[in-house]
Amino acid sequence: MSISTNNSLVELQHLTFGYGDRVILDDISLSVPRGKVTALMGASGGGKTTVLRLIGGQYRAQKGALQFDGSDVTAMNQSQLYTARRRMGMLFQFGALFADLSVFENVAFPLREHTDLPESLIRDIVLMKLNAVGLRGARDLMPSNLSGGMSRRVALARAIVLDPELIMYDEPFAGLDPISLGTSARLIRELNDAMGLTSILVSHDLEQTFAIADHIIILANGKIATQGTAEEVMKSEDPLVYQFVHALPEGPVHFHYPGSSVNDDFSVGVAP
Repeated sequence: MSISTNNSLVELQHLTFGYGDRVILDDISLSVPRGKVTALMGASGGGKTTVLRLIGGQYRAQKGALQFDGSDVTAMNQSQLYTARRRMGMLFQFGALFADLSVFENVAFPLREHTDLPESLIRDIVLMKLNAVGLRGARDLMPSNLSGGMSRRVALARAIVLDPELIMYDEPFAGLDPISLGTSARLIRELNDAMGLTSILVSHDLEQTFAIADHIIILANGKIATQGTAEEVMKSEDPLVYQFVHALPEGPVHFHYPGSSVNDDFSVGVAP
């Protein structure tokens, strides 16, 4: 596999993807810098999670290329894709822990699946990763005994247990209380810096995401509406970006789904 010589670990190059006639991503190009936290943001249905699935090879682009460390994911065979995935970690929405496995066994699962390490070394690695997220003492608990915030932290320990180069977070803050939310955001930033990771974060939480992200990309209508630092995005004059970052109820994204007029709907069947 070829090695990229630039400063980007992931690059989308004139990439197009859609479902049938519905285009989700329309000829977009973006770069994810190494060692940084990059946030993908925008209104629901804008293609953020789709980008993560394209990077992981779950979906294949119809046009364009997606480079991971200089190799095109869209052209990889199954063996090459599995090799690339071992260099990636994924934190799914709400953790996606195995309900019938303990905290320890959940974190150990990738090690047992992808390595031939002895159990003594697996134990040490799992405890180190759990300690990094503050849950070494919870190793014998079952997922049903965990709070939402604890479940996300266990899932984060599982995502980093193979020491990946890239970690992708799909809505890591959804449904968390303020304490758990702040803890999760701090962990993402600290682990990224301490482990030399590259992180891609899909989130709708403006405050926490803007606080930890180095680079922010706003997707809208299949295109990149704007990108830059948090300060640069906040200053954007694009109407859709302005509506999004200021949480305005009205703007390019309308409250009402397009349809016939209210008068037309409520006058149906009314006698003259």
